[in-house]
Amino acid sequence: MTTRLPLNTDAASPDPIDAAATPDPRVLQAGQRSGVRVLVIDDDRSIREGCTGALEAEGYSVEAHGRSDDLLGLVRRARFDIALVDLYMTPVPGMEILRSILAVRPDAIVVMMTGNPSVNSSVEALRGGAWDYLPKPFSASHLQILVGRAAFSLQHDRETARERAAMREDGAGPGEMSLLGASPEFRKVVDLARRVARTNASVMLIGESGTGKELIAQFIHKNSARARNPLVPLNCAAVPEHLLESEMFGHRKGSFTGADRDKVGLIEVAHGSTFFLDELTEMPLTLQAKLLRVVQDGVLRRVGSEKPDATVDVRFLSATNRDPRAAIASKHLREDLFYRLNVFPINLPPLRERAEDIRVLAEHFLARSWVRHHSLREDPPRFSESALERLQACPWRGNVRELQNVVEQLAVLATPGASISPDEITLHDSPNEPQARASMPTALLDDAYHVAKERVLANFEKEYLTRLVSRAGGNMSRAARLASVDRTTLYRLLERHSVRRDSAEPPPE
Repeated sequence: MTTRLPLNTDAASPDPIDAAATPDPRVLQAGQRSGVRVLVIDDDRSIREGCTGALEAEGYSVEAHGRSDDLLGLVRRARFDIALVDLYMTPVPGMEILRSILAVRPDAIVVMMTGNPSVNSSVEALRGGAWDYLPKPFSASHLQILVGRAAFSLQHDRETARERAAMREDGAGPGEMSLLGASPEFRKVVDLARRVARTNASVMLIGESGTGKELIAQFIHKNSARARNPLVPLNCAAVPEHLLESEMFGHRKGSFTGADRDKVGLIEVAHGSTFFLDELTEMPLTLQAKLLRVVQDGVLRRVGSEKPDATVDVRFLSATNRDPRAAIASKHLREDLFYRLNVFPINLPPLRERAEDIRVLAEHFLARSWVRHHSLREDPPRFSESALERLQACPWRGNVRELQNVVEQLAVLATPGASISPDEITLHDSPNEPQARASMPTALLDDAYHVAKERVLANFEKEYLTRLVSRAGGNMSRAARLASVDRTTLYRLLERHSVRRDSAEPPPE
């Protein structure tokens, strides 16, 4: 696209937002951007016009202003969700504008822009409440991605606030809107988390994938004395190994190819707050040794620096889905780092060991997913008692995350106001479902390979189609959606295997 910005359009130039460093960027879809209002404040006219053009092309509503004696008054009157503010504004400094914005709009997202980037200015901006720090020159695509992520974060925070308010109306305590469950095993975890939250002790969360380790980490932080600052998370498995050190510790200009400016690491950003290391055992041992120094005495050295760069006050929370002792034995975790981070261990029980919580979680996920995918004017569906019993009988190897996924699928396809039956629930490896790894019938070995293969496929197709039609209640359109095939293909398969269909729908031409 053509942009009026004096932006960096050189594709080879380094971009602070690296797709490799953030493999799963979260941005709003195009249809959701029109409701997001962006305020641009910069005394450079070309920057204002360029940002406006690039963001309006993405569908955002943009308002831009330059230097003004009444700039603070303008900020207080303007209606906006995201603000892009030049750090070195005149006559009002950018930091003063930042403080003024957060004073009157604490839920707004502020990104500071500057053509004179430095470690000190970036740290000052981030500690002052800025959401991110944008060095000039920057490309139009960089700006669009950054604002997209900011808009996504804004929407997520607002949805969380609405859910929290709804839970308060239902009588839930503060900080517990997502910690649903009444089983003794789960309440013990919550009680331990609440007690340790008031201290500065390092906590290690141990449990299978999907048990809610990140939610417990958020709960600990929100109930701690550091809650005034945001939790800083890092998934050690999500960042490529060659970038992980720079992400954590930051780097000095020129320390490696592409390092054209100093960068502050996430640990330094977490000064005065909490740093959450998810999937700790995926971190290389060399970085674990460097992390140990920071955990022990708070001294941090950036990549490419020959001397300590900062002393930080950070509380460390970590999580792993492995047995830490086994990880130490297999050389995936340093024993000395384990003892530093495992001051207070919390073991999260798998969902199959607290089956009484499945009912409340399933109903919560159904209500939330229905609002997300359907009009508020439509009556939500409900689980039948037999459907809830079936959910409680599932082993849930993916734990709460798997349950949420299954329930969201139900919400997408459910009929408004209907009662969800057990046949509508798709479970994997359920005790009531045929096993995918069932033993091969001996008789098949008497046939040639291709003959045996065709017999197995035919039996599978007939069994699948029979269950599919039953689950769809004879509605062929719905059955086709569930199977992700078109109706013509579905009718051809039904005829091939003589599967009955009880539907008034005519077959497609």
